[in-house]
Amino acid sequence: MSTTLFSTAYFAPIQYYALLRQSLDPVIESCEHYIKQTYRNRCIIATANCLMSLSLPIEKFSIGKNAIRDIKVSNQSNWQHLHWNSIESAYNSSPYFEFYADDLRPFFENKPGYLFDFNELIRIKICDLLSISDSVSYTTAYLKEEDVPGNCQDLRNVIHPKKENNDFIFKPYFQVFEQKFGFQPNLSILDLLFNMGPESIFYL
Repeated sequence: MSTTLFSTAYFAPIQYYALLRQSLDPVIESCEHYIKQTYRNRCIIATANCLMSLSLPIEKFSIGKNAIRDIKVSNQSNWQHLHWNSIESAYNSSPYFEFYADDLRPFFENKPGYLFDFNELIRIKICDLLSISDSVSYTTAYLKEEDVPGNCQDLRNVIHPKKENNDFIFKPYFQVFEQKFGFQPNLSILDLLFNMGPESIFYL
């Protein structure tokens, strides 16, 4: 398959970046309607107590009438402070947190506007840190799943926090809390980056 179709994602899971790296022609969906409870506005990290879901608050909108690129992040709450504090608390003892902290902290210091644009800035930075090619394109119109061409792998709703992809094998790597909880697969790319650093690209 030459083309792979991805959704937008907030500090996407490891599977997302592994498949993004492997794709010859990655395309990111920009015309779909916003879908709740997905990686589009959330990521999952491992803390000292449990797995934690960090969700970006979204401004109210008319369901089914707004393209994902038109969805705005709500900045009424202090989510930036809460997210960064949670990430720092979870990973400040990891081998590479201090190495990457200055690259990632700015995402939690400024108030973003649109969800899609914010996610793209994050993805571009992560790709740079991982030495992954940033040659992606974007959809110009929405295609229903049944209308996607046969030569296109549609991952928009496959990489999902409530779905398991049994075709994808997650090999263990070092995690800060592994001795306490065992290996936790497919967390946010932040988990791999902070724990494995420059070796993350080899894992992907």
